[in-house]
Amino acid sequence: GKENVDSRHSRGRGGETTRFHTVSVAQPVRFSRKCPTGWHHYEGTASCYRVYLNGENYWDAVQTCQRVNGSLATFTADQELRFILAQEWDLEEKTFVRKDQRRFWVGYQYVITNRNHSLEGHWEVAYKGSSEVFLPPDPIFGPSMSERENVLCGQLQCFHFPTLRHHGLHSWYAENCYEKSSFLCKRSQTCVDIKDNIVDEGYYFTPKGNDPCLSCTCHNGEPEMCVAALCERPQGCQQYRKDPKECCKFTCLDP
Repeated sequence: GKENVDSRHSRGRGGETTRFHTVSVAQPVRFSRKCPTGWHHYEGTASCYRVYLNGENYWDAVQTCQRVNGSLATFTADQELRFILAQEWDLEEKTFVRKDQRRFWVGYQYVITNRNHSLEGHWEVAYKGSSEVFLPPDPIFGPSMSERENVLCGQLQCFHFPTLRHHGLHSWYAENCYEKSSFLCKRSQTCVDIKDNIVDEGYYFTPKGNDPCLSCTCHNGEPEMCVAALCERPQGCQQYRKDPKECCKFTCLDP
């Protein structure tokens, strides 16, 4: 902008005048949104998480998560699980268990290998190709499990009361996969533009933040190679307001 220009002169070689322009430099910006609306971001895994409250059986829950480019959540370490347990999931009254306890389908299945004297089996990650290494401990068997089923589906039980949540109290259930339950989806962090749209890899966009004049490239869910525009203030207007979502768009507040 004209008001930011500071012109200076110095003598170059041969006596000619060299002119320098010092203009405002864009300051580093911390981008606050790496997940779509309704999702919770965890820096440790560069992932987004969301609880869906509409009760679905396990297989329908898998498909719902896939439609939003995610999968039923699995965990890589205790720190990630503690992050999940500490969240407020905006849970409504319409839930499928007691109000103080929340159970969600997650991306594990319990395979029963022996039914003789007691149930024996082991956890597996429910979808192929996963590199997850965290597997839950022995489960509590849900009341709806069938004697004919050899594969049960994993539920993570969280607690509604803050003191219980922050102490990390939780349980793992192996339940009949056709029971209906809320579920927890996980997806990679993504680029979100200033109008809350999801941006695909490699595309230009204006990141969500307080500068509508940034243009960045989406790379691995992060804005990179950002270019900033500097706007001249509107001519003939003493008082004005910048549009928070449109670059160089002003509203004149003069009478």
